[in-house]
Amino acid sequence: MNIAEFPSAVIRENVDYTVKEITNIIKKYGPRESGNEACYDAEKHIKKELDQFCDETHFEEYKMAPRAFLHFTKLVSALVLIGVIASFVLVFALNLPDFFVGHCIVGVCVAIGLFVTAMEFLMYKKFMDPMYKKITAHNLVAARKPRGEVKKRIVISGHIDAAYEWRPIYYLKEKGMGLWMGLSIGTAVISLIAAVISVVAHFVDMGAFGSFMLDYSFYFNALTAASMVLLFTFVNFSRISPGANDNLTGTYAAVCALRMLDMAGVELENTEVVAMITDGEEAGLRGAKAFAEAHKEEYLSGDVKTAVLCVDTLTDYDYLNVYHKDMTGTVKNDGEFSELVRRSADEAGYKGAKLANLFFGASDAAAFSQAGITATCLAAMDPAPADYYHNRRDSYDRLNPDSIEIGYKTVLQTIFNFDAE
Repeated sequence: MNIAEFPSAVIRENVDYTVKEITNIIKKYGPRESGNEACYDAEKHIKKELDQFCDETHFEEYKMAPRAFLHFTKLVSALVLIGVIASFVLVFALNLPDFFVGHCIVGVCVAIGLFVTAMEFLMYKKFMDPMYKKITAHNLVAARKPRGEVKKRIVISGHIDAAYEWRPIYYLKEKGMGLWMGLSIGTAVISLIAAVISVVAHFVDMGAFGSFMLDYSFYFNALTAASMVLLFTFVNFSRISPGANDNLTGTYAAVCALRMLDMAGVELENTEVVAMITDGEEAGLRGAKAFAEAHKEEYLSGDVKTAVLCVDTLTDYDYLNVYHKDMTGTVKNDGEFSELVRRSADEAGYKGAKLANLFFGASDAAAFSQAGITATCLAAMDPAPADYYHNRRDSYDRLNPDSIEIGYKTVLQTIFNFDAE
């Protein structure tokens, strides 16, 4: 089947349904922090809808620590700030001839801080999780069976949880991210380099340059300490974004994929279509990681060819892209499947979709790709980032029905192409 043959009235009705449902969920269930009761209640609400047109629905439980992923911003900034202040106090209190001891202290603190940041925010490892209390979270899975034997499976996925507010974007919009992160990470890296050079200069004669680094470069750490205050205030853990676009639009892309097939009476011959609503994406892809781990053998070793399309934010029409590079460009999503989705967008009537690089952050698709499962991400969001990204502006008044519609058409065409090819 082709999207041109699919009833356009069904797509439009589902776009309207999506806008109404997203508005209802935000008003009825409130802030959806990863793994909290509001997330689970919203998922149970959606399950009742899915039960009406799916062959099977169920929840899958897993454990996660909601704040472990981003709480490193507090711990790292506090560690470096304490290290810098303590170094100044020790150096001037002991009246040392140079700042060697101070450089050692700051260098160690910054190195630990950058390592933790890389493990959590660059590689999305569960590095800090053992330090935090675990809670039970849920992934919601629904399936629509084909007429015949299941030979293929396509999973449409979106996450239900919303993000903690990021103060830089709320107060300074797109410029805030570069300023906050640039100063925090940039000054930390410079301090580490200065510390290493100064320690070497303490033992090796490096001439005037070495003397300068030992005697004066340490004062740069005052700027590093100030930037750590910015990092400490980066995440507002007391406020949750409404998450209308990021990512209730992706959630309902999964729900409505099955709903539209049912409304149009479309039954595929051998392709099972699955809707998967994950929790914990904003807590470091924890829901997707748990699901990928639980289903890795089934999805990789079984006879059913499986692909996962993660939909994450359908808002900014001019930025509809397929992200074949994920997790700050360190993870490659499946190239062939990514191209199929990009081509599907073209066939659905959107001619500008590109294979893009998610150069900051990650999507659930990265968790599946890391597990070896065929996956990619479809999103329509200004990568600047958008002014509603991870803050209170991401509410139902910012929904864009045109972007939702082209996203839904792309998802449907992807299902048809995957089934046919």
